[in-house]
Amino acid sequence: MNIYEKSANAIAALSPEQYRVTQENGTERPGTGEYLGNKEPGIYVDVVSGEPLFASSDKYESGCGWPSFTKPIEPAHVTELHDGSLGMVRTEVRSTHGDSHLGHVFPDGPKDRGGLRYCINSASLRFVHRDDMEAAGYGAYLNQVEEI
Repeated sequence: MNIYEKSANAIAALSPEQYRVTQENGTERPGTGEYLGNKEPGIYVDVVSGEPLFASSDKYESGCGWPSFTKPIEPAHVTELHDGSLGMVRTEVRSTHGDSHLGHVFPDGPKDRGGLRYCINSASLRFVHRDDMEAAGYGAYLNQVEEI
């Protein structure tokens, strides 16, 4: 079983943008994230802890400017918190073990897929391609990723 945790080495390896987003609750500019247009099969993991967060099969184009997902791949790895910053009431999404700020969840997703939109910063994610999942220790999630 994998152990997912936040470490000083992982934090030190972050780019300035990854640090700003994950550690300082930042938001990348809309339309600029590395994974916004990614259509490859695989999973998205926390850039800090490596815990699996979202599957490509749950990713969809919402038009919001950030990668959007209908649900977490492993609900226990995603924590939802009340966020009253910027004069708005939202639900913040953080990784459970890495405590990384990921983005926010909204109730305006596809109704036929649960109605949620997890609006996630690319800077908080690392993509693991389906072809690499087994070797990277994520083989248990292959059944949640579409075939190549």
